[in-house]
Amino acid sequence: MRTREEVDATLQIAKLNPSELLPAVHCLSFSPGASGATAGDFCLMELEPALCQQLEAGHSLVIRGDKDEQAVICSKEKTYDLKIADTSNMLLFIPGCKTPDQIRSEEIPPNIIHTEIFGFANNYWELRRCRPKLKKLKKLLMENPYEGPDAQKEKDSNYSKYTMADFLDQIQASEEEIMAHLQVLHACEIGGYWRSLEFDYEMKLLNHITQLVDSESWPFNRVPLTICLQELGPLEPEKMIEHCLECYGKKYIDEGEVYFELNTDKICRATAQMLLQNAVRFNLSEFQEVWQQSVPEGMTTRMDQLKGLALTDKYTRPETIFLLKVDDLPEENQERFNSLFTLREKWTEEDIAPYIQDLCGEKQTIGALLTKYARSSMQNGVKFYNSRRPVS
Repeated sequence: MRTREEVDATLQIAKLNPSELLPAVHCLSFSPGASGATAGDFCLMELEPALCQQLEAGHSLVIRGDKDEQAVICSKEKTYDLKIADTSNMLLFIPGCKTPDQIRSEEIPPNIIHTEIFGFANNYWELRRCRPKLKKLKKLLMENPYEGPDAQKEKDSNYSKYTMADFLDQIQASEEEIMAHLQVLHACEIGGYWRSLEFDYEMKLLNHITQLVDSESWPFNRVPLTICLQELGPLEPEKMIEHCLECYGKKYIDEGEVYFELNTDKICRATAQMLLQNAVRFNLSEFQEVWQQSVPEGMTTRMDQLKGLALTDKYTRPETIFLLKVDDLPEENQERFNSLFTLREKWTEEDIAPYIQDLCGEKQTIGALLTKYARSSMQNGVKFYNSRRPVS
């Protein structure tokens, strides 16, 4: 145990003026239990202030990933990549160690603080915000899509079904990100299990609603929930009717009654998917005509409603259109670009943007992604992008 005299002598040898230093001195030594410790016995993690506050408030961080996956760590709202950051300085674990700011604020008198080192590390875990890995969520839901209460498989218990607890155990995403994506996928909780609706069944529900709206001459922005359930309840479960309204409309309350404002873009988009899903390619002009005829009267179709759902080929004669859903493409950046450049050698930014928009991280732009994964060229005054690497 060092004495004050030994400390002063060390300062004199080092030619340091004690008056320029804090009055308290930490003398470090390894505790008996830590003397045999190795750097791998402990892990440090660097957290942003918001995550620290969550932990201090009693919330948890959860590490998720199968053996063949890169681990991520999730709060309730966000997902982070776990990266090991090496440091040339040894990091010491010292319980009860006073920082310079604490010594100043507590006005600790001049003395020697004998402090034991509990352990040490040569690196730490660094958290980097990342996109949630949600591709697997759709895959699990598509194992057993819901086809209606009378479907034969609803009477068979052998089909796979998943709860939110199952998703939290298998999906590399936070609970809020999983819930948000379940809404994007139009999934519904049925009997305690989350199910995606089989697309034809979903369109059947939507068709019931739009036909009722037409027969009652309701405006699209004022569809009463109560009457919908009364009229369509004998045809389909009320829960499914309301779920379909929530998928394709926005709920609001007026004078104590619940109404839905139907979303024209969503309904036109779903109708286009129904028309395109069974055709390899569709003559563009014929498709546009059939599409407009297929949507409810009073709704207007537009090509921008199909972003991320269908792709037009302007270089065929006649021009054609075909189904290409962004959520069917690979999740990782390089694989996504490989898939797109395999499908089409050269892309304009307007065409490719809907298929890479979801790859953009925080503060990242489509232009930055294209600069990293593609090279540009000009043809007849139009900028095109092609792959930076050979695509097989």
